[in-house]
Amino acid sequence: MNSEFRKTLPGSQLDYFDARAAVDALKPGAYDSLPYTSRVLAENLVRRCDPATLNASLGQLIERRDDLDFPWFPARVVCHDILGQTALVDLAGLRDAIADQGGDPALVNPVVPTQLIVDHSLAVECGGFDPDAFDKNRAIEDRRNEDRFHFINWTKKAFKNVDVIPPGNGIMHQINLEKMSPVIQVLDGVAFPDTCVGTDSHTPHVDALGVIAIGVGGLEAESVMLGRASWMRLPDIIGVELTGKLQPGITATDMVLALTEFLRKQKVVGAWLEFFGEGAAALTLGDRATISNMAPEYGATAAMFYIDQQTIDYLKLTGREDEQVRLVESYARHTGLWADSLKSARYERGLQFDLSSVVRNMAGPSNPHARVATSDLAAKGIAGQWSETPGQMPDGAVIIAAITSCTNTSNPRNVIAAGLLARNANKLGLTRKPWVKSSLAPGSKTVAMYLEEAGLGHELEQLGFGVVAFACTTCNGMSGALDPVIQKEIIDRDLYATAVLSGNRNFDGRIHPYAKQAFLASPPLVVAYAIAGTIRFDIEKDVLGLDANGREIRLKDIWPSDEEIDAVVKAAVKPEQFRKVYIPMFAIHEDTGPKVEPLYEWRPQSTYIRRPPYWEGALAGERSLTGMRPLAVLPDNITTDHLSPSNAIMAGSAAGEYLAKMGLPEEDFNSYATHRGDHLTAQRATFANPKLFNEMVQENGKVKQGSLARIEPEGKVTRMWEAIETYMQRKQPLIIVAGADYGQGSSRDWAAKGVRLAGVEAIVAEGFERIHRTNLVGMGVLPLEFLAGTDRKTLGIDGTETYDVIGARTPRAQLTLVINRKNGERLEVPVTCRLDTAEEVSIYEAGGVLQRFAQDFLESAVAS
Repeated sequence: MNSEFRKTLPGSQLDYFDARAAVDALKPGAYDSLPYTSRVLAENLVRRCDPATLNASLGQLIERRDDLDFPWFPARVVCHDILGQTALVDLAGLRDAIADQGGDPALVNPVVPTQLIVDHSLAVECGGFDPDAFDKNRAIEDRRNEDRFHFINWTKKAFKNVDVIPPGNGIMHQINLEKMSPVIQVLDGVAFPDTCVGTDSHTPHVDALGVIAIGVGGLEAESVMLGRASWMRLPDIIGVELTGKLQPGITATDMVLALTEFLRKQKVVGAWLEFFGEGAAALTLGDRATISNMAPEYGATAAMFYIDQQTIDYLKLTGREDEQVRLVESYARHTGLWADSLKSARYERGLQFDLSSVVRNMAGPSNPHARVATSDLAAKGIAGQWSETPGQMPDGAVIIAAITSCTNTSNPRNVIAAGLLARNANKLGLTRKPWVKSSLAPGSKTVAMYLEEAGLGHELEQLGFGVVAFACTTCNGMSGALDPVIQKEIIDRDLYATAVLSGNRNFDGRIHPYAKQAFLASPPLVVAYAIAGTIRFDIEKDVLGLDANGREIRLKDIWPSDEEIDAVVKAAVKPEQFRKVYIPMFAIHEDTGPKVEPLYEWRPQSTYIRRPPYWEGALAGERSLTGMRPLAVLPDNITTDHLSPSNAIMAGSAAGEYLAKMGLPEEDFNSYATHRGDHLTAQRATFANPKLFNEMVQENGKVKQGSLARIEPEGKVTRMWEAIETYMQRKQPLIIVAGADYGQGSSRDWAAKGVRLAGVEAIVAEGFERIHRTNLVGMGVLPLEFLAGTDRKTLGIDGTETYDVIGARTPRAQLTLVINRKNGERLEVPVTCRLDTAEEVSIYEAGGVLQRFAQDFLESAVAS
């Protein structure tokens, strides 16, 4: 702590750390040119870092140096139940490992406040046309996840600093935005900016409040939980000026899909963005949050907005205490975090985006950045001529229409627009097509309250969009089973069936196994497509139906005006709704239940929770980095959904066969995501995505699609899991060779755990998505990057080779990848070691995050 910079905040009894004084002491006037992000990071350094290294670290911010590491100490960790649970399973396993070596397991606890929200485990088995859908879905969730929830309840009592929000209460990011983030924290009489890391790539949702919140993998979150600094290099901070204003009838979803396409093209992967300008100032906090939430879809690490009057208005709207709201404004104004103080901020790179250029948009198929204007649907070959055959589903049938995800349901304008469109459709006699499984799954209970206040809840219910859950649901691939009759018709006729959702991800195979492709759309468009019933429909021009007088009804006839949307939002969304939801949710209840043992009593037959194996067997041994065989040779844009899918487990999959052997009925197989606390199930998800293209498996010169591998040196093609099992039995070290943007998508630690348990020691690719790369390091897998101009194709890699890695592993060193070809040829290829910091080298050499912590814990215990 650097006490010389500790001062009293004017007009309060609180102290603060004066980052401006510390920065300007090094270089007079430098603070005024710092971006918002750097000002928050500077305060974190002044308050938390070693006084001996403070000036050097602050100098990096001032000089914009990105070649040195500095520590960052997030104030808290937020988790959803999938990665949060697996992180806590790891900590429970770590307690076992510590106990086995004579240490005190009860001393292993998160030292940083950790909030776990159970939001990822509910499947929409009952659609929104069932009035009892919410209760039925929750009952199924509790039954299927009894093992998981038993463990989560144990963690709440066994670990210090862990708070749990039980299922049925909302989505972590929306709860974070509406309640958990105070924007300015107070601890021991000191006020400071709230910061957090979250085990989900959409954690930047609260960047809209001016809170640095970034998504990390479960392994990095574990490191932060245990009190270690999150070491980082100064990110590329890009200023994005928003100009103009949205045209009438354009939603925040349209805006963010256009921005996602634009920012992907501008190559902002890994960057921290700061949005400003007249366009940004006029956006509501809900609109800003929609932009910030989609940061991983355009590849950015953070998507910040300055603190201004919109922030203050939102804090009041969501029922924050008056004293807290005053603190946010006074702190931001005094420390240079208020928007007016950022006019002199300088960015290395600036972008400009005109909001008035946005038209009505969708995204798809398959990628969130694949924008298509609704006016261009026919030209793009999505909409087209189709004829309806009585009693049959049409080509392009929309089998799932879901208003879902924190991205859109945290924005009242989007939800109210859907409700008004539903009301207008009902008045004209329009109905949902019978094959459409429709649902409304808001990220907060407040949504149901303001819909009811506006008289729109029953309008959505009438069209089949009743509330099915307050959880992630369809956006996370938890769309549930289809009506068996509909599923049979899809299979028998080999129908091109689709999903339309207001989510943030639409990767192939994610939403539902029988939805060949999926499209992202605004909540009102989702309702419109439920009425249309097919994606082959030109939503701007085609006829949705006829009114009582035989008049044709098109989208423009039911689309609500901006004025009406705004009027309803103003009248229906109230602070007392948020207080009514969140005050009891976050009330501190004295736990009067029985105490629990510090070691978890693992259930041997559980397929959900199992003692992790990271401190034993092959994982405790050396990684030779010699004689490695390729498990897969992969193209560009491999996502974590390819590496470790999260959706429903099918009976014919390796995981399905295993669960059947363990005695689970098929109806309770649940999703891959929910089984990640059991490595024996989760291992079988590795590369289990049926949309995978492994270039080692070809037929007639064309790469064959599927979860397939080729075992070498025999050249035998098998299902991926059989290849992994074979190589594990042989103790064969493996490598993966891939293209660009390897590991994009969700912050899924099992995408790294799965390959490590399979025996993969290194991955060489043209580039890595940030979170997945850190997860690989956290599991002791070496990430290597081809130099520009070199790739698997220029090297003629076909998978028959073996590989060695030579050289000293230091941060971003140039190593040598030795390719030993089948014909005896030996090729030496320079590659970059993507251990980016000294801390990452240390973690890798220890074997991973958990092994490193166990070593440090036991050494400190001996020393004391």
